[in-house]
Amino acid sequence: MVESLLIVGLGNPTQKYEKTRHNAGFWFLDELAKRESLSFESIARFQGVLATTVLADQKVYFLKPMTFMNNSGRSISAVSRYYKIPLEKILIAHDDLDFEAGMVRLKRNGGHGGHNGVRDAITSLGGADFLRLRIGVGRPVSREEVLSFVLKRPTAFEREAIVAGLQFVADQFELLISGKINQAMNVLHGQR
Repeated sequence: MVESLLIVGLGNPTQKYEKTRHNAGFWFLDELAKRESLSFESIARFQGVLATTVLADQKVYFLKPMTFMNNSGRSISAVSRYYKIPLEKILIAHDDLDFEAGMVRLKRNGGHGGHNGVRDAITSLGGADFLRLRIGVGRPVSREEVLSFVLKRPTAFEREAIVAGLQFVADQFELLISGKINQAMNVLHGQR
């Protein structure tokens, strides 16, 4: 039986949010879609847009939840239940305030780190044992500015750095889908 993987990019739907920092997870899926010639289809029962392909002898599903960030888990859990994809075969890409713009890190398990999309995913999936691709978008000066910061566009310099980081991850995508997570971590975490 062919194994299945679910690659999720977190973001907010609608053109209003398309170029904001909070949509870095969507940008990652857009980069993969460009490289793999994927086309997304809106599927109502999943409350998201989905693309599928076979890579490294595995069926790979690419999901952008269209539920808005705070309810991302609904869409993710609907896809994982329908296709019987276990937690350890899910990767969720999301923006992260703990890293400078363009820095990317992989992490398995752990808390939500204050990210509402990850928080909802953990709740809806009933566990945290999934892989996270943490995409650095920088950090505002004060905590009070966090919401407005992630819902604004990055500067041109930051955007360039984030895109370069996402391209770097996409270059290592074969390691990720082949299950060579430690090797992928070594490459990504050695990034400057």
